[in-house]
Amino acid sequence: MIMTSYDIRMKDLSVPRLLNFRSHNWARRRWLDFRNGHSIYLIFLMTFANFVTIQYQLLLQRVPSIHSLHINIWIFALLFVAIYLPLGMIIGYWHRKNQFSVEAEALFNQNQIGATINLFLIDLIDGKVTEEEKQHMRKYLLNIMKRTERPYAGVDKGQSHVECNSKIKIQKTE
Repeated sequence: MIMTSYDIRMKDLSVPRLLNFRSHNWARRRWLDFRNGHSIYLIFLMTFANFVTIQYQLLLQRVPSIHSLHINIWIFALLFVAIYLPLGMIIGYWHRKNQFSVEAEALFNQNQIGATINLFLIDLIDGKVTEEEKQHMRKYLLNIMKRTERPYAGVDKGQSHVECNSKIKIQKTE
């Protein structure tokens, strides 16, 4: 049977995976899921509806010509969204084209794990890395990849955590 991208996405959202209580991070992951669903989607919709309602009330009170038209809130909401949505898209496009690079650079400058890995790669290219340090970095990265659903082919998910006494100081990932 050939699986489509839709099937793969739906498989990832399966209830048994959602209710897998055996994972030591289950509660933390559900808390993260709740915060994302709440703050990204639910609150956004609620605040946008609240914003439209407030604008409707303010325009009715402050602009007599709109008040005299006796516009229904649903008509006002449609007109408001028809104007506001393209304006938001234009500003979002500008933000993506001009501000993302600034944000990405700021995040890059704060990413200690990425800096450690990049420095390791530079040292590896320059030949300054010992075999022990290479093995330590490999085990560190494989430990991270073991926790993903589709790990690198060289990772055995059943492997126990491997300790290594390397000179490279890497934050513990568990």
